Amino acid sequence: MCTTCGCSGSDHHHHHHHHHDNGDGQVSETISIEADILGENNRNAAFNRGFLAGRGITAYNLVSSPGSGKTSLLEATITLIAGRREVAVIEGDQHTDNDARRIGAKGVPAVQINTANGCHLDAHLVGHAIEDLNPAQGSILFIENVGNLVCPAMFDLGESERVVVISVTEGDDKPLKYPYMFSGSAICVINKIDLLPYVDSDIERLKANALKVNPAMRFFEVSATKGTGMDAWVDYLLGR
Repeated sequence: MCTTCGCSGSDHHHHHHHHHDNGDGQVSETISIEADILGENNRNAAFNRGFLAGRGITAYNLVSSPGSGKTSLLEATITLIAGRREVAVIEGDQHTDNDARRIGAKGVPAVQINTANGCHLDAHLVGHAIEDLNPAQGSILFIENVGNLVCPAMFDLGESERVVVISVTEGDDKPLKYPYMFSGSAICVINKIDLLPYVDSDIERLKANALKVNPAMRFFEVSATKGTGMDAWVDYLLGR
């Protein structure tokens, strides 16, 4: 996780000390540092969760590898939800505000978080973004995490549910390669299904692999750009 992945942005307060057992019984400091980082994050996440619950806001933490289509999924989702429920979005990327501007163009309030060399959002950063957004009572809050299937799996943001988005172009073995992300997500959105005829990927095998690490996982098969399967996804969000 982040004591070894390279996260060293000033907002993250990650330390990189690796004192391994040298044979004299020395205890590795890495474990305690990781516990401190996650402990602080979990306290911030609990605060976020309580704040959101108090306002009746449902928050979804969207995680994926880069290029899965998270932002396109959000754009299509916002279009279908328009007029039925208010939406706000937190965008996470290392650099640029491209995604926040795309979401803003849909008429939805959005805040961009740039993590620089950080590889994930954390609950502290998200808490400040929630303050800036001040989402409406009873609204839906989407948190689009940094594209990364490793570190975001370890960091609770205070969300109601974590949603892992995977495109069919990524292959069907990703749940087995990145099990922590899939075991920690309640929902898997399989995107870009319109490309299935052109790629060597099998949806049923992908779902079977995901269920090996998370037997309770719920699936939605969509094409965000073509609209296929989007009604079922939006009905779930509104019903939730």
